[in-house]
Amino acid sequence: MIESVLVANRGEIACRVFRTCRDLGISTVAVFSDADAGALHVREADSSVRLPGATPAETYLRGDLIVKAALAAGADAVHPGYGFLSENADFARAVTGAGLTWIGPPPEAIEAMASKTRAKELMGLPPLDLADVTEDDLPLLIKASAGGGGRGMRIVRQLTGIDHQLMSAQTEALAAFGDGTVFVEPYIEGGRHVEVQVLADAHGTVWVLGTRDCSLQRRHQKVIEEAPAPGLSPELTDELHTLAVRAAKATDYRGAGTVEFLVAGSKAHFLEMNTRLQVEHPVTEAVFGVDLVALQVRIAEGEALPPAPPAPQGHAIEARLYAEDPAAGWAPQTGTIHQLALDDVRLDSGYAAGDAIGVHYDPMLAKAVAHAPTRAEAARKLARALERARIHGPATNRDLLVRSLRHPEFADGPTGAGFRLDTGFYDRNLPELTTPTPGAHLAALAAALADAASRAGRFGGGWRNVPSQPQVKRYGEHEVRYRLTRHGLEADGCPEVRLDAAEPDRVRLESDGVVREFTVARYGGDTVYVDTASGSHALTAHPRFTDPSDLVAPGSLLAPMPGVVVRVADGVEEGCRVAAGQPLLWLEAMKMEHRISAPAAGTLTALHAVPGRQVEVGALLAVVAP
Repeated sequence: MIESVLVANRGEIACRVFRTCRDLGISTVAVFSDADAGALHVREADSSVRLPGATPAETYLRGDLIVKAALAAGADAVHPGYGFLSENADFARAVTGAGLTWIGPPPEAIEAMASKTRAKELMGLPPLDLADVTEDDLPLLIKASAGGGGRGMRIVRQLTGIDHQLMSAQTEALAAFGDGTVFVEPYIEGGRHVEVQVLADAHGTVWVLGTRDCSLQRRHQKVIEEAPAPGLSPELTDELHTLAVRAAKATDYRGAGTVEFLVAGSKAHFLEMNTRLQVEHPVTEAVFGVDLVALQVRIAEGEALPPAPPAPQGHAIEARLYAEDPAAGWAPQTGTIHQLALDDVRLDSGYAAGDAIGVHYDPMLAKAVAHAPTRAEAARKLARALERARIHGPATNRDLLVRSLRHPEFADGPTGAGFRLDTGFYDRNLPELTTPTPGAHLAALAAALADAASRAGRFGGGWRNVPSQPQVKRYGEHEVRYRLTRHGLEADGCPEVRLDAAEPDRVRLESDGVVREFTVARYGGDTVYVDTASGSHALTAHPRFTDPSDLVAPGSLLAPMPGVVVRVADGVEEGCRVAAGQPLLWLEAMKMEHRISAPAAGTLTALHAVPGRQVEVGALLAVVAP
């Protein structure tokens, strides 16, 4: 029997595994980098071991340090989570070689499938030889052999510049997975990303736990996943299940694994087998009523699975909450989370109020999962929960998730006229999904009234006795001008709005006969968070006068996020001429590379970016003079 488990991972998945271990009566050990010293997964573990350093290459990718940590902490088993070393056969061997139990598949199965090139060869689908590629083969997909999650992946639509894309993919793959090997395969436009969950024991039993659809993706990283995959014919579903079982048996698989396909029409194209637990495993758990982590532990202890899995019930949908700005090229965000509260659905998170989001790791904050009897009910439940959530801190993709779940291409379902589920969803619909949230001006008025209440006490008494000149407050693009007179509230642009009550943290306004409540929160900075029953707003309060230090020279390129300068384009130096859109340099943040390009044609008059240098958000990188 396993008595103590070290989780060789961080964040949400480490917390997830710890939760099951507590239920099973197993003690837990966390490992942490210097950047994660105060992280939630460290606080939730029974004990923890420091891995000196901050980057993944120094810490979570150091299998030797993790094995030493397990032995030092007295653990007798290691769970790899997902990402990092979860599909590393050498790490699995090092764990078992140290006398520890590996809660995962055999190293031989990992070797057969963790490398996407070897997996394709095993399935009779060798990758393309880049030397033989022509324009007729386009579009192509460059893909990391040793990892996933969209890192180390590039779409090639023209052969010109393919060398730069290869280099970028290799650099990103090396940083994320410790292996810069990439390969090339055809890129299928308009396909659906469908996967099959398998679970196998050491006694010859293989479970197929249905299908999942993971087609809603940005940058090849999944955003919304669901089980079962909607709209598949019984014949195609049977084919997917058969192929998944074949892959598991071909590798003498044990534990949880996922076989992934790209579905175009009625045809399934094998992508890869992930020899680990998937991020989206909760939707399968919800539909089948199982705990996949508990089953992983029992299989590692040598137990046999029952002959057949439980029958599926209902539909489940998962949305990944990221600290990112979808309207700004999905730029990752950093900062302190002041509040993260979401009711009525399952929430798996690696963060809590007061935690800081740094630059070293993936920007996923949490996964929200809704389960209901039907797909439509699950989507409605999840959208409403996200809409009402209290998420205060860096910008997130919360509004995008709500709109995605309600968009006709997703919400109409397989029989709906507008249904169109494929990996191009965000390419088609991003502009409409990232429009500003309605009601911002009314939220700004509520913020201004709450601010006045905080300075003058609750609504009533002397707070009504204000000068005849209007009170003026600016939040972002919204200027609020109002008076509080003996006749009540008079607000420019809101002639029909009546003030019902105002306190420092709560305001009630009546508009068109409907009373709406606004909850207002501040945490010491310039940002004010206003939550309502129909959405939330993060408003930046502006000072009355502009600070001259905020002014920057025309053509200045500022870091859109904190990160590390990984390289500067060849031939780019001060004094050179650049073309509009020409790549100048690349930043690495949260395991993804972000290209910084010239905003217009001109002369590069300043270049402050140096490879290897850490920069903060807003740092001046370069100046392009028209």
